[in-house]
Amino acid sequence: MRKTTFLLPVVVVLIALGLSSVFIVDEREKALVLQFGQIKSVKEDPGLGFKIPLIQEVVRYDDRILSLDTPEIEVTPSDDRRLIVDAFARYRIRDVVQFRQAVGVAGVRAAEDRLAGILNAQIREVLGADQVTSNTILSSERAVLTARIRDQAQARAANLGIDVVDVRLKQTNLPEQNLDATFARMRAEREREAADEIARGEEAAQRVRAQADRSVVELVSDASREAEIIRGEADAQRNRVYAEAFGRDEEFFEFYRSLTAYSRALQGGNSTLVITPDSEFFNYLDSATGRPAPAADGN
Repeated sequence: MRKTTFLLPVVVVLIALGLSSVFIVDEREKALVLQFGQIKSVKEDPGLGFKIPLIQEVVRYDDRILSLDTPEIEVTPSDDRRLIVDAFARYRIRDVVQFRQAVGVAGVRAAEDRLAGILNAQIREVLGADQVTSNTILSSERAVLTARIRDQAQARAANLGIDVVDVRLKQTNLPEQNLDATFARMRAEREREAADEIARGEEAAQRVRAQADRSVVELVSDASREAEIIRGEADAQRNRVYAEAFGRDEEFFEFYRSLTAYSRALQGGNSTLVITPDSEFFNYLDSATGRPAPAADGN
């Protein structure tokens, strides 16, 4: 009985020591075995690991890609237009031994603080470089700039034992005090462009109207000239016909002209014709009725 009472605590202690000497590392993490703060072994593959109970401890680090949001910073591109930049980065712990030696017991929080400082410095350096304007930052060349920031940040963060996988700019805004002035300038530029477009449109309309008026004048002039030519040719043709007719039978021609004069003078209406009885106007009319022409004295 005494022996059982003595052995039971010993067994419990041995079991506890055995369990505390075993640890499990899954596929999402890496582990360091430390003895009095010194690194004794590294466990990077998933599975079981062993340590000395009470003397050694296990420190685990995430092996996945981690995210870091940097605080907003103000940058000044080469065109002196200040911008507020908000960025984020993706990083991964590459070497847990180097990472532990760089940040010590502070761990991931200290590493992210140092990485944020590196990123902010590189953002200011790249976006504030010569030939980099605010328009460049807001254009399709933005991807080239962020790739440059990532590469430079990776080079300076290598001693932390981490890899900077990606860097992106979330927002690029103007400071509040500059927004009103910027909007006013943009509004003025748009109004100026609109005025230029209206002026160009009016100029084009004037050219079209002038060309149309010129075309109308030319068409009317050409039509009038052709009409006068045709009228002249017709008059000449008519006079030629009259001349030929007069040459063939002068008496008939005189008779025809008299009938034409009668037709024009004796049209219906309220008009009155006053002539002397001995006028030659009705000679052909009197000869057609068989009456002698009236005497000169009117009897």
